[in-house]
Amino acid sequence: MDKNKTRPCPVCRKAVSQDMPDAPFCSRRCRQIDLGRWAAGDYRVEGESAMPWELENDED
Repeated sequence: MDKNKTRPCPVCRKAVSQDMPDAPFCSRRCRQIDLGRWAAGDYRVEGESAMPWELENDED
């Protein structure tokens, strides 16, 4: 992978070089904001939750 390639920060969309210490984020602040979003449950996959006993028998 080209280390000079830039991508947008997932939080603020500022350009981030992949060799920056906080990549893929532009800063420690954006990294913390993203972690807070995960902890708050802002990121989730739509659908019904499976019960543990439903997963045990699903070995097909």
